[in-house]
Amino acid sequence: MRFHWFLPTTGDGHDVRSAITTTDSFRPAARAATVTYLTQVARAAEEAGFEAALTPVGAGCPDPWIVCAALSQHTERLKMLVAFRTGYTLPTLLAQQAQAFQQVSGGRLLLNVVTGGDPVEQRSYGDFLDHDARYGRTDEFLDVLRRTWAGEPYDHRGEHYHVEAGGLAEPLDPAPDVYFGGASPAAEQVAARRADVALMWGEPPQAVATRIARLRDLAASLGRAPRFGLRVHVIARDTAAEAWAEAGRLLAGMDPARIAEAQRRFARFDSVGQRRMVDLHAGGTRDLEIHPGLWAGVGLVREGAGTALVGSYDEVAALLREYAALGVEEFILSGWPHLEEAYRVGEYVLPRLRRLSVA
Repeated sequence: MRFHWFLPTTGDGHDVRSAITTTDSFRPAARAATVTYLTQVARAAEEAGFEAALTPVGAGCPDPWIVCAALSQHTERLKMLVAFRTGYTLPTLLAQQAQAFQQVSGGRLLLNVVTGGDPVEQRSYGDFLDHDARYGRTDEFLDVLRRTWAGEPYDHRGEHYHVEAGGLAEPLDPAPDVYFGGASPAAEQVAARRADVALMWGEPPQAVATRIARLRDLAASLGRAPRFGLRVHVIARDTAAEAWAEAGRLLAGMDPARIAEAQRRFARFDSVGQRRMVDLHAGGTRDLEIHPGLWAGVGLVREGAGTALVGSYDEVAALLREYAALGVEEFILSGWPHLEEAYRVGEYVLPRLRRLSVA
């Protein structure tokens, strides 16, 4: 089991915040996402035993490449899971960016491939492809990217990219692992064909098991066997009662108008994964425990990963083990505030999982 943390590049605090929107008219971020603060979060994650830290990408986020390059100079071991949008740059150029990042970070780059799920945001960047066409472009992008990393001259003529005598002067070593998520049939085809780690958002274990089985079969038919990862938040305390009280506090901080605004925004998405997150709560604030210890309240105001594991340290560790038993090998965790919660999860939850692994 490998564990990663999250960098709140749109701001942090004691409430649930959007991952990609820097402005929130209902409650500004209590902690600005300065390099100084994000360095504190990154160092906390490193000291707490996390292997890497994920950054979000979107219209409201500072550029992840620049932020993570800066943070790599203030950390020693922590890998940077840099999110990027396919279609917003050429794969040949991104291969050079990856090469430069490996040089300045000492080989600590991982890549999170994001195809995009909000048509309004996509068009604001000048991208007018529809849902399935975007995933077709992502598939070709990753093919060209890996061929460029190989360090051998190549030509490519596809639907979206045309390259003549491309390729880095020498193979990229180490080439970063590619993390990729998506719940639609088009996305799962790309994951099966191109991903090193196929990512999912936190759904009830049975739903995750079904998706893993389907993706495993798709990948096997292509002669591949990707790892599986889960992106989920954590609310863990000494006792279950304390953890659920914290979930209640977070819910109480979600203004009804803010919830309504967020749900209107999510309704325009063409992301199947986002739709699955919304279906877990249907925009309501009742019956949010959708599986023992799995809470859907986060998704009322936050896009993307919309669930949290809630309970005592032992209960959260047991639920993580339950997902691991289904085939999940990597977990990208987070909590509010990200600085304090990195220490909390690292000091109280991860050691329990290591002891279980030894046992």
